[in-house]
Parts: sequence; structure tokens; C-alpha cells
Amino acid sequence: MAIKPVISVLWLLRAMRDALKDPKVRGITLVTVALISGATIFYRLVEGWRLIDAAYFSVVTIATVGYGDFTPQTDLGKIFTIVYIFSGIGLFIAAGSAFAESLLRRFDTIPRSGPAADVGQDLETSVVEC
Repeated sequence: MAIKPVISVLWLLRAMRDALKDPKVRGITLVTVALISGATIFYRLVEGWRLIDAAYFSVVTIATVGYGDFTPQTDLGKIFTIVYIFSGIGLFIAAGSAFAESLLRRFDTIPRSGPAADVGQDLETSVVEC
């Protein structure tokens, strides 16, 4: 029984690798990474945050988590954050959607017999709670 989680993780890793071969997924992912990287550099330079704090804030903000433990203190930082949120959320959602679409296409190719069939069954009956 312990082999099922390993097969599931391996399947997911292969599916993620294959998803990144799709030009649409790769393009949107690269633009998203570039936006997060640019925001990280901006917060590092303008707000004076450590690089890890700037990267953390950039990801938490674009993912709409917003813990509130970091907030821009400068007017320029606040204005940039407004623009970053409006442009970044749509891009982040588009990247997640393209990635999920690619994973679902791969899911449709799972064999329905043998050891891999159990993985497909687990995925078909899984419930994701947000």
C-alpha cells in the first residue's frame, strides 16, 4: 500500500515536467517568474528588505494570500504594489489555469489497468478543499 503515494508523486512530477514542455504553459510561467523576480528586486531596492523577505512578499502578494507581516512603507512601494497586484493576479491565475489544463490532459492518458490505474482512481475520487 505504501507504493501508491510514491507512484502518485512520480506521476505528478512527470506531468509537471511535461506541462512545462507546452509552449503556452512555459511562456506564461516564464512571464510570471519574471514578474515575481522584478517585484522582488523592486522591494529589495525601494523598501530595503532582505532578498528573502522581498521574494516572500512578492509571492504572497501575487498569490493573494497576504499575511500582512510585510507592508510597503514608501509611497512608491505602495503605488507599485497596487499595479503589481492588478497585473499579477490575472497573470498568476492564467499560469495556474494553463498548468492545470496541461495536467488534466495528461490525466486523461493514464492507463486504466495495472499499477497506474490505481493512481488514476485515487485522483478521480480525490476531493480538493480550499
